[in-house]
Amino acid sequence: MILSEKPPIHNQLEFFIEEAVKARPVRTAVVHPVEHNGLMGAVEAAERGLIEPILVGPEAKIRATADQYQLNIDGYELINVEHSHAAAERAVSLIREARAETLMKGDLGTSELLSAVIHKTQGIRSERRQSHIFVLDVPNYHKPLMITDAAINVSPDLLVKRDILQNSIDFCHALGINEPKVAILAAVEKVKPSMQSTIDAAALCKMSDRGQITGAILDGPLAFDNAISLQAAIDKHISSPVSGDADILLAPDLESANMLAKQLIYLANAKSAGIALGARAPIILNSRSDGTLARLASCALASHMVLHPQESM
Repeated sequence: MILSEKPPIHNQLEFFIEEAVKARPVRTAVVHPVEHNGLMGAVEAAERGLIEPILVGPEAKIRATADQYQLNIDGYELINVEHSHAAAERAVSLIREARAETLMKGDLGTSELLSAVIHKTQGIRSERRQSHIFVLDVPNYHKPLMITDAAINVSPDLLVKRDILQNSIDFCHALGINEPKVAILAAVEKVKPSMQSTIDAAALCKMSDRGQITGAILDGPLAFDNAISLQAAIDKHISSPVSGDADILLAPDLESANMLAKQLIYLANAKSAGIALGARAPIILNSRSDGTLARLASCALASHMVLHPQESM
């Protein structure tokens, strides 16, 4: 049996941007935007109507960068603090005070920003572990493909994987994907005691059966080919409701997730956006190499999280 391929769609991230633009801008604390990339990303998103930025950082450096690159920031609130660490702390406090709805990484390290987020008394941590999710528009795949966790949890154990999964499922609900299909990846499709990823996959599926993970259809262990291709699953005699139609790929660890996402970006021309989940507010995390589309799409994803939380119920 040979399956016909659905025509690829190449405007998936643009769709999320268009939908977010129709809504109101979300109040966004932009943390330490003192260089071109950080400040430009905030200005671009504001000019598209995606965010209402609150610039948090050393005022002199922010204004100098704006002048150097001819960026108009006159209409934006600017909170002057001394350095990046103070900027992260102040931005997080804006979330606690309900003055901001999202955080946006400027020109500081991800670990520095997340340290302020997870502070035991002054942070905005939730009961769940934080995680990162890539949203990819892959030319040869028929819908948005999400890969997690590629940026925060290096070697997640079973319970951390449970949090990563629930974060990503709730995220899909906010995007209007009511029952996302999750492929839990490993190198093989059978449970093998010598491969921890296969044992974790089987356990996560049973946790879903018992209501410890909710709101999605899970299957695993699945290798990448039979997660993405129904034909590959048929050839291997695998019957799965997820094969060929996965929304979320849960990788065994950060390294495999990161390499998988970047291979799709650089070798398959996938468009990408990324966001951190699991805190009391979504966090827009962009790489210095990200272009305009990635920055705008990441802001749009955060907007969906803020404005459509009821869809994750």
